[in-house]
Amino acid sequence: MDKGKRRRPVLRRRRKTLDLRAAVLFVCLGALAVCAALSLIPAFAVLIGIFLLCAAAWFWIVRPYLKTEELLRLFLEGYGLSEVERSGLRMVSGATQLLFAQLQEVLSPTQLFDMNKRQAQYLALQNQINPHFLYNTLESIRSEALLAGLGDLADMTESLATFFRYTITKVENLVSVEEELQNCETYFSIQQYRFGDRLELDVRCAPEDRADIYRCRIPKLTMQPILENSIIHGTELKVGTGHLVISLARTAKRLLIRISDDGLGMDEETLRRINGRLGKGKLNIATRERESEGGLALVNVDNRIRLLFGDEYGLHVFSVLGAGTDVEISLPAISSDRDVKNSEVLG
Repeated sequence: MDKGKRRRPVLRRRRKTLDLRAAVLFVCLGALAVCAALSLIPAFAVLIGIFLLCAAAWFWIVRPYLKTEELLRLFLEGYGLSEVERSGLRMVSGATQLLFAQLQEVLSPTQLFDMNKRQAQYLALQNQINPHFLYNTLESIRSEALLAGLGDLADMTESLATFFRYTITKVENLVSVEEELQNCETYFSIQQYRFGDRLELDVRCAPEDRADIYRCRIPKLTMQPILENSIIHGTELKVGTGHLVISLARTAKRLLIRISDDGLGMDEETLRRINGRLGKGKLNIATRERESEGGLALVNVDNRIRLLFGDEYGLHVFSVLGAGTDVEISLPAISSDRDVKNSEVLG
């Protein structure tokens, strides 16, 4: 049986219950008014009756209305449905329960991950290139460069081919931290041909934790888009050398990655707007209009992390105008794909 059809009888029964409560209150109030007008009951009894009716109206009508208002307020402030449920507020009417149940279906991790994938596929189709044609062309360029004695050009072409080979494959797969760092270093080596000594990259990790951290599983293309964002929006416009740092640390249950730059930074309003699109159980669909603010990379990475692991993980940005920007990535410290909270979205 269709889920909507199963809910309709429940909704009708609850609506009848609410209608009956309202009818009882109005009948009692009317009877009390008639008795008071005809002096059939003492004045103190009338006052007691009014008090009891007001108490019943509070518990049957006013209190449920206020609870509904609080539920909707939490949801509109960006808290996810799971967080609203954990707030302790109960669904106060059949209509409210049906509304949140349907939202739960529409905003389920699987549905949202599929929507995010479809958006990524649409953007990829706009720039579709046959991967084999691309790899073969780059290899031909590299061979010609070696024959001509152009070693730098050959190395750059090889790095570009390696980067595309890593990037173009299935983006929803998990990879090890070590693989993701290798891709970041490949990307950075390509950027060094453009910026030369104006860019420096430092990867920091405690030696005693390195092996465990490098084995952790994270979504592919978690770090590289943020590193690219730091270069384009942070250090590219800076006068002098730009320093980029990738710091990795692990607690008992969390993997913490911080990508820092000493670039231009951002003002408080821009920082508030970017962090407003991240976290708090609020999933966003990134658009090309936000790319100029660095929002496209951050929102997409944040969405994928929270769809896979839950709302307690994701991104947060720290920045000081003129001093630089830090992007902190919080992930579960897992070494197996089977430990993913929402493993069904991996496909």
